[in-house]
Amino acid sequence: MKPVELTDSNFESEVIKSDKPVLVDFWAAWCGPCKMIAPIVEELAAELKETLKVGKVDVDVNQQVAQQYGIRSIPTLLVFKGGKVVDQIVGAVPKNALTAKVSKHLS
Repeated sequence: MKPVELTDSNFESEVIKSDKPVLVDFWAAWCGPCKMIAPIVEELAAELKETLKVGKVDVDVNQQVAQQYGIRSIPTLLVFKGGKVVDQIVGAVPKNALTAKVSKHLS
């Protein structure tokens, strides 16, 4: 299962109003570390599809959402639960670190 393409216009319906936790990957095409973490994010999307929604925001195209959440460096991954940010990961981290962060928020 591929991550959902998130935009300024669908962010609220896909993330804020989601009935399950959402991992949001803020990235850009020119960002090296973003490319390194992308396959890990896709693996999590497939492995945890029953309990977690995974989405990606291209910060070059969707600056409104990036500004709203104070994204200053990418990749930044935010975990949303009940429409609120409950965790944050900045930079390319190994899969086990990302899984551990996300797993805390899955019911």
